[in-house]
Amino acid sequence: DAAMIIAPDLGQKVQILENAVMAARALDIINPKVAIVCAVEKVNPKMPATLDAQELVKMNQEGRIRDCMVGGPFALDNAVSVEAAKHKGIDHPVAGKADVLIVPDIEAGNILYKSFVYFARAKNAGVIVGAKVPIVLTSRADNEEAKLNSIALAVLMANK
Repeated sequence: DAAMIIAPDLGQKVQILENAVMAARALDIINPKVAIVCAVEKVNPKMPATLDAQELVKMNQEGRIRDCMVGGPFALDNAVSVEAAKHKGIDHPVAGKADVLIVPDIEAGNILYKSFVYFARAKNAGVIVGAKVPIVLTSRADNEEAKLNSIALAVLMANK
């Protein structure tokens, strides 16, 4: 979540994850690999995000979170780079192959989102998921393509 929930608790992270899976499925990613991204890849009781990651993985393994594969905690490099995951000895089907990134809070999400857009020139779309219908949400700085992508994604999601 890069725009709505400032500091999600575990229950809100479950909702964010399920909404992200719904968005991935609208893009024909049938069983998305979901990485719970934290500052580190090991559970640390002093880092609440890692404890949430551990619980989200457990919920997925128990079938309480469905239609995806959840892994974590992962540092960002382990989530998106197979090579980095192997280098750190991380052997998990999501490691380095994430389709969806779940971050600890709005600050991390917004920074990550804007990093993708401005440093990597990623194509982007902004849609609020979880309401009765998808809601287009664009940044004031978004270009016309991003606005069109947002409308297109909302239409795809409304039709699923």
